[in-house]
Amino acid sequence: MSFNIEKVRADFPILQQQIYKHPLIYFDNAASTQKPRQVIEAITWYYEHDNCNIHRGVHYLSVKATEAYEETREKIRAFINAKKSCEIIFTKGATESLNLVASSFGKRYIKPGDEVITSIMEHHSNFVPWQQMCLERGASLRILGINEKGEIDLDELKKLLNKKTRLIALTHISNVLGTINPVKEIVAIAHQHDVPVLLDGAQGVSHLPVDVQDLDCDFYCFSGHKMYAPMGTGVMYGKERYLEELPPYQLGGEMIKEVFTGRSTFNELPFKFEAGTPNVEGVAGLRAAVAYLQDLGMDNISSYEDDLLKYATEKMSAIGGIKFYGTSHHKASVISFLIGGTHPYDAGMIIDKLGIAVRTGHHCAMPLMDFLKIPGTVRASFAFYNTTEEIDQLVSAINKVKEMLL
Repeated sequence: MSFNIEKVRADFPILQQQIYKHPLIYFDNAASTQKPRQVIEAITWYYEHDNCNIHRGVHYLSVKATEAYEETREKIRAFINAKKSCEIIFTKGATESLNLVASSFGKRYIKPGDEVITSIMEHHSNFVPWQQMCLERGASLRILGINEKGEIDLDELKKLLNKKTRLIALTHISNVLGTINPVKEIVAIAHQHDVPVLLDGAQGVSHLPVDVQDLDCDFYCFSGHKMYAPMGTGVMYGKERYLEELPPYQLGGEMIKEVFTGRSTFNELPFKFEAGTPNVEGVAGLRAAVAYLQDLGMDNISSYEDDLLKYATEKMSAIGGIKFYGTSHHKASVISFLIGGTHPYDAGMIIDKLGIAVRTGHHCAMPLMDFLKIPGTVRASFAFYNTTEEIDQLVSAINKVKEMLL
């Protein structure tokens, strides 16, 4: 490990508290990560020094806030290595980013009889928008299955691709299984058929270095709150040639060029897709979060979290009676499991009373749960501020669940 874990943990004020007289152990990072002091201070600084609506204003505060906002756009461009900053659209989160693409792409490109491919492992945010868009447009949603390890079968993907396929929408990393999909290979296969690919990167950007030009994906969507930034922030990356052709998603201020009583024209990129007053203070926090991740180094983060995953998998496997869901060799630091015949909610409540935050339920992936024939799982998801000692406490908590319920 090339960073000081104690120093890192000291950056996160929320981790210093106790829950039910136990030190807080936070293993719900796939739902939302905690925020470092640097992000919290960036939001406070904005409100104390720069608070103003951005764009169009000519006074000092407006210019200053606008410059900071657009500098963040460039910082995000560099973070994911997009070609141009105009390809970075700020949104409320991955959900809005995915809905934006589904709505605008559907209006522009999808006709009756067309097909969109997604997978059974998708989060609802990358499943329901495509499902509903296809229903509205008279198109079909084709669904990729997975094998017993929780991996997509590329041969099945090749069979699903045909002349009717207009888009593939897949998650980069499964929020339930932890599977890291072979997205670069998938993009290459799709592009051989001139089919664009959208990647749900909500779990990707916080765990792995992301280079959208290297992946060659056409869209990449992610949330700020899963990458140590404020809630209500997110990004939709799209290749310029698609963004130029897509119609606006929302209408109102900022996204217009000219408005007449009988017609309107729309702003240039990226503003065409950023209607209304944005979450300026949230973007200030997003900028601080990206700087924090860059200081630690995404390769360092990935390596450390991989060590945590291996440690937790080994320790939990030794308990006995644990059923794991998602056993791919290419995994992020997410473990979904069931303890014998116990219901995940019952297990989660006992674990919570021991000061450990885990997520229970279907994890916004009900089609996957139906596919696996289970009601849900217990999910422990790790971040770079977690430790092996905390994993040991989780193991003890699981043993406590077994004592009480089995």
